[in-house]
Amino acid sequence: MAVTTTLPVAVIGAGPVGLAAAAHLIERGLEPLILEAGPTAGAAIEQWRHIRLFSPWRYNTDAAAVRLLAGTGWVSPEPTALPTGGELIDGYLTPLAALPAIASRLHTGARVVAVTRQGLDKTHSRDRDTTPFVVRVEHADGEVRDYQAAGVIDASGTWSTRNPLGTSGLPALGEAVSAARISSPLPDVLGRDREAFAARTAVVVGAGHTAANTLLNLSELAAQVPGTKIVWAIRGASAAKVYGGGDADGLAARGQLGSRLRSLVESGAVELHTGFGIAALATADGAVTLTSTDGRTLEADVVVPATGFRPDLGILRELRLELDPGVEAPRELGPLIDPEFHSCGTVEPHGARMLAHPEQDFYIVGMKSYGRAPTFLLATGYEQVRSVAAALAGDREAADAVQLELPETGVCSSDIGSSCDVPAAVPAGFVAETSGGCCGAPEPVLVGFPTGLAHGRSGRN
Repeated sequence: MAVTTTLPVAVIGAGPVGLAAAAHLIERGLEPLILEAGPTAGAAIEQWRHIRLFSPWRYNTDAAAVRLLAGTGWVSPEPTALPTGGELIDGYLTPLAALPAIASRLHTGARVVAVTRQGLDKTHSRDRDTTPFVVRVEHADGEVRDYQAAGVIDASGTWSTRNPLGTSGLPALGEAVSAARISSPLPDVLGRDREAFAARTAVVVGAGHTAANTLLNLSELAAQVPGTKIVWAIRGASAAKVYGGGDADGLAARGQLGSRLRSLVESGAVELHTGFGIAALATADGAVTLTSTDGRTLEADVVVPATGFRPDLGILRELRLELDPGVEAPRELGPLIDPEFHSCGTVEPHGARMLAHPEQDFYIVGMKSYGRAPTFLLATGYEQVRSVAAALAGDREAADAVQLELPETGVCSSDIGSSCDVPAAVPAGFVAETSGGCCGAPEPVLVGFPTGLAHGRSGRN
């Protein structure tokens, strides 16, 4: 790092990737300052703790974090078991956060509101690289404090900034006014949020696995509570990409999810509306009306916004970033993950060099590093922070020796604002990628739920 004082490296976010970053920094002899907006580590995952992951445990833990846990009595979960979000927290993140090496450096209820350089806004260049960062933090008790840091790793994810319901990247007309009728992106319809959905009409908007999980849970609720109606609205002309590879899927749990969803639609248990881009929402008499861009309407008691996420870049306004103009990822990474062309796991392994910005010693990692692209893999995030920690420690050789190995075709990953899926073998009966990677094959190839096409939106038919 250019700042050679004893200042810490600020890690924004204490989710899986943020805690892994801290573990790698500690192994490198660097001091992490971990800042988590929520009340506990993994607070974002807590919002969807009822959801079961498609990926087995062996892909969901970081090597440096496991080394910290070793010798503490921690029992490694069964490698082939599929954890829920809650089990990921309880069986891994909470024990990791409780370790003295992590707990002594972890600040919860600490929301980062801005990152800048000490005494310099983004227009000032002189001595910039050798000037400490300032991380402004609003604590849960209302106190606002500035912390100096030698480097910054932003692993804050995207859960807090969902995409709007409207088309063109903007909220639909009336969306803000209708907020009371809009749920969280992954409501617990069988648990804490049951009352809001039982014997009511729910419209689920979106075509990723966030939407599918909610639709399947709603179907269970409808079987228990008469009068529960399920409506599914998507922008596309077909839901085929959401159904995925079915029984031929490389991950059985994921394939079963797509097959079950297809059956619900075909049986009429889920009422599907395709080509439904939302133009406006209006509330009246305790209900909400959704109007599509072509004038169709849907009535609902509650709307589930399973529309994906985007990064919060406002806190980084005073830093010199170089972002892809489309997906808002680091510029070199952007073309490799653009959902217009990519939805498979064949993203080139990458580390600190590809994640670097003009702002020296600042990195965006994890789900946030993928900007608006929904194709992030948790294993990718762990390799990112291993490389970044090596770079901050001055070990450029280790930083550049990217160690992640993914199969030619991977699992098209999650759209829940943090990573969940892992690489899988090519499903039987499907065409493999060419040696050119995601962009090589001329025809769209189904690779399974959730994102479906191996060539992104360009593969639509």
